[in-house]
Amino acid sequence: MRRAVPVLLFACLALFASVAHAQTPAEIQQQINEHNAQIEALNKEIAEFEAQLQSTTKEKNTLQNKVSQLDLQRKQLNTSISITRNQIGKTELQIRQLQNGIDDAQGTIELNQAALGESLRSLDRAERQSLALTILSSDTVTEAWQDVDAIASLQGAVRQDIQLLNEQKRTLSESKVSEEEKRAELVVQQQKLVTQQGSLDATRRAQNDLLQQTKSQESEYQRILAEKQAAKAQFEAALSDLQEDFQRVLNPSEIPTVGKGILRWPVDNVRVTQYFGNTAFAASGAYNGKGHNGIDLGISIGTPLKAALSGIVLGTGNTDATRGCYSFGKWVMIRHNNGLSTMYAHLSDIKVTEGQSVATGQLIGYSGDTGYATGPHLHFGVYVTSVTEIIRLGSATNRTSACSNVVMPVPRSQSGYLNPLNYL
Repeated sequence: MRRAVPVLLFACLALFASVAHAQTPAEIQQQINEHNAQIEALNKEIAEFEAQLQSTTKEKNTLQNKVSQLDLQRKQLNTSISITRNQIGKTELQIRQLQNGIDDAQGTIELNQAALGESLRSLDRAERQSLALTILSSDTVTEAWQDVDAIASLQGAVRQDIQLLNEQKRTLSESKVSEEEKRAELVVQQQKLVTQQGSLDATRRAQNDLLQQTKSQESEYQRILAEKQAAKAQFEAALSDLQEDFQRVLNPSEIPTVGKGILRWPVDNVRVTQYFGNTAFAASGAYNGKGHNGIDLGISIGTPLKAALSGIVLGTGNTDATRGCYSFGKWVMIRHNNGLSTMYAHLSDIKVTEGQSVATGQLIGYSGDTGYATGPHLHFGVYVTSVTEIIRLGSATNRTSACSNVVMPVPRSQSGYLNPLNYL
């Protein structure tokens, strides 16, 4: 009588099983390649739209040119949305690829665990039997030594099996980490898609508003531009002529220490078109001779705008709601806990509400050209919180203007305006 200890072992060493999937790895990879090709083609389209936009921007400021710019922006945004959707589809396919690999690895580990368990039980039974008993229970000495060799082989195979199982577990862990990273990437891409769709909606509304205001007539468009120019001058004069009882001397200790990186840029692609203070443009007669109280960032309509620092939304408003008050347009002010408040003006759409807590980099709205703006841009201002109030402009100035009943942030001192570049 011979014991067949190794027979079970070698049967259990059939470790790998093929797992059937709805799609083969080659099919999934082919789909990923197709997504990559589409993304490359769409990127080329975006570059073409950008070149056309730069060309139209240089042209005369006419209604037709304005509509053409908005059309190009919409096409560019639609293409960007298509790219993001392709990236989402590609990431989902990559996640599926990883999940298939994880399923394979998990199945292999379960097979190996079962085989290893049976091998260990067989080895335990063999090791419990002494050499003498093995010899006595065998028909011949040769068979006895063969059984001893089989047990030694079993021990070696079990050690190999354990090593293989550990390797498979390590591979599975790495696959799971990779899948988690892909899922996190997918969440980011989905958030990006939502933001891009918001940009597209803002651009569409801006175009519709423009056509409704002008009734698609060039003469009406030019009249509105002239009206904005005149109203802007009145607004600046009223803003700079504060009543004595409203003014307050600023305590230097209330101004935070200047430092780069205290605030984050509110846009991803920075292009400063107008600086703070007594610029050449200010010296030419703009801002009623008081200098520019913020910086202007040149961006297209519908660009996502982000909070420069965490804080509380102190207020929002829309000066365009009062006819003839072409100043800030749609604006947002955020109070931070370091003595600074930041102002975002000329928005096309506001995505926060008064009293809301916001985090650094959180979406607060989309850029536009509301208020006094001959072209789309963001007016970004930094104010000293302690001397700034959101009030009706008429209650703080000695002048009467179309903006008298408009609610907006007003510092009680000219020194309440700070240079944003000192903190960005």
